[in-house]
Amino acid sequence: MSGSTYGKIFKITTWGESHGAGIGVVIDGCPAGLEIDEDYIQSFLDRRKPGQSKFATQRNEADKVKIMSGVFEGKTTGTPISLMIENTSQISKDYSDIADKYRPGHADYGFDAKYGFRDYRGGGRSSGRETAGRVAAGAIAIKILKTMGIEVQAYVKQIGDIVIDYENFSYEEIFNNGLCMPDKEAAEKAAKYVEQLIEEKDSTGAMVECMVSNVPAGIGDPVFDKLDARLAGAIMSIGAVKGIEIGDGFDVVKARGSENNDSFSIEEGKVVKTTNHSGGILGGISDGSNIVLRAAFKPTPSIFQKQQTIDKDKNEVEIEIKGRHDPIVAPRAVVVVESMVAITILDLMMSNTTSTIDKLIKAYEIN
Repeated sequence: MSGSTYGKIFKITTWGESHGAGIGVVIDGCPAGLEIDEDYIQSFLDRRKPGQSKFATQRNEADKVKIMSGVFEGKTTGTPISLMIENTSQISKDYSDIADKYRPGHADYGFDAKYGFRDYRGGGRSSGRETAGRVAAGAIAIKILKTMGIEVQAYVKQIGDIVIDYENFSYEEIFNNGLCMPDKEAAEKAAKYVEQLIEEKDSTGAMVECMVSNVPAGIGDPVFDKLDARLAGAIMSIGAVKGIEIGDGFDVVKARGSENNDSFSIEEGKVVKTTNHSGGILGGISDGSNIVLRAAFKPTPSIFQKQQTIDKDKNEVEIEIKGRHDPIVAPRAVVVVESMVAITILDLMMSNTTSTIDKLIKAYEIN
């Protein structure tokens, strides 16, 4: 099965299944000398792990990470870093009733059509649990970016038709509510909405917004490796994401060129833009302003209502899903979005060191 590796220089390969012995990631291309330990990586995994609130699956996984290679005396060695997380709370019998039925909204049918089999215990590689490996790798990418002053911050902007008010924006509030919204008032309204859906055995979609600050101008390539193209691919690779927009996104269809163009000016000797409709990317290359993107997550397809489907023998049947599932995906996916954005930007920044002869010479401090 191909498609489990992402990146060109800073490369990650995730492995494992939802109900297997464990999951993890191998990171190749991490520079030597970065201080890293399990506690630091764990702090990111704790944001993604299940069972943290009534709005998340109650699967009780500790998601404890173990560094298997690539780190010696607290620093990366430049060799592949292998990170492992054991699965400890699988209840595979919850899925026995659907072994021959295709769950609506899931990858079951497509997976079976492609490979001739599927791991019905939570979806196998199609499970959202695969993202734990991405988060573990993303923690390392985020730390490298921070050494260069680059910050990656994501949060839930919208749940159903409830949207945050930027006048009430508080980054600290993201960690104070189970929905990861930076607006306390909006979070309280959204909580009541999600609680109602839980009672109705239903789920909801949501939007995650991510902002990246201090990315220098000139990152990304102008054809197939556009920064926005790579970011779009990274975000769309996250299960349940059905759309992405950068900057003004789909609102540009209503704008005029005179409204959408970002004017350039000089402030304290630096090139700046007076607006940021482009979301920090022009022509596939970063322009020095904040990178802004949004990801649309569909409602969790595992709902506890009876649904119409078919089985492997193409009989029309009813299905009633059991198990432990999130009524909303987005809150636990916030750190996944941050991770994929960080991995993408870091990978392109590493590639950028060879974009000109001057940069190559500077990298080696050759006079």
